[in-house]
Amino acid sequence: MQRIKTRVLEFLFPAETDSWLTVLRIGLGLQVTLYSLSLRNDWAYLFSGTTRKVAEALLSLEGHVIPRFGWFVALAARLGVREERILFLAWLCLFVSCCALLVGITSRVSAIAAWFLHLCAAKSGGFVSYGMDNFMTIGLFYLMLSPLPDRFSLDWRLRELRPKNPQLLGFWRRVLQLHLSIIYFFSGLTKCLGPGWWNGSSVWRALIRPPFNIVDPEILVRWKYLFPVAGIFICLLEITYPFFIWNSKTRKIWLICICAIHVGIGVTMGMYLFALIMIVLNVAAFGPECFAQRTKRSVYNHRELLPDVMSS
Repeated sequence: MQRIKTRVLEFLFPAETDSWLTVLRIGLGLQVTLYSLSLRNDWAYLFSGTTRKVAEALLSLEGHVIPRFGWFVALAARLGVREERILFLAWLCLFVSCCALLVGITSRVSAIAAWFLHLCAAKSGGFVSYGMDNFMTIGLFYLMLSPLPDRFSLDWRLRELRPKNPQLLGFWRRVLQLHLSIIYFFSGLTKCLGPGWWNGSSVWRALIRPPFNIVDPEILVRWKYLFPVAGIFICLLEITYPFFIWNSKTRKIWLICICAIHVGIGVTMGMYLFALIMIVLNVAAFGPECFAQRTKRSVYNHRELLPDVMSS
């Protein structure tokens, strides 16, 4: 029993550096920056008036404690502040928080603010939110709970902090890895259950459906025989993701293939933000060992620190 407990703890609390956390912080900072800039001109239109009220009315059926912009608007109305101003202030706070994440200043507060404000935007704009918003929420959630700041942030340099507990760094990275593995496995399993991905019709429909139909239809017709191959490749890659991404010998291949698929989605369908968030999460979870030379972690001695985790 003690051996099993030790192995479980070794798996859940591996000794890690904060390289993955740096990737996650900078990547999410860039992601939220581009997200907020892309919505700047339409921000007031999306989150004001009837559109927001209908979305939040439907949201109330799921729960009354889910964050939404309606809370700020109602509070501002009592203070005599116009709806447009409070919404602009919310956008400004989101933009400032993501810029702070990029450079790593007040990292924890910035991560919490970015998570909360983006969650409000995703829920209040439920009619226009999609998978990208869900993955942004997931990434920001893990970031705000992780042991910030990382060594490459301004916080670290200004405050001269000591290295973080490597087991705690390893735990949050392991949770992110497990979460991605579950997501990709069941996504691949769902695709495999229907014929659309095996015969390529799902790929065809995805590329011709507005507003994602940015590729010339003549080109799609010319290369239509590749759709079944692409569909099968995506199915197999996703459903085998949990099995091959953990193996150090195949990790780099699967990581490159997954990132290449998301790049393809971004280029062919115009879903650039979705592609970016998926690449950021994958590289943060599994990338540091693939693209960096292996170094000795004398500071992070796993066997010496493991008893501290077990005793706690």
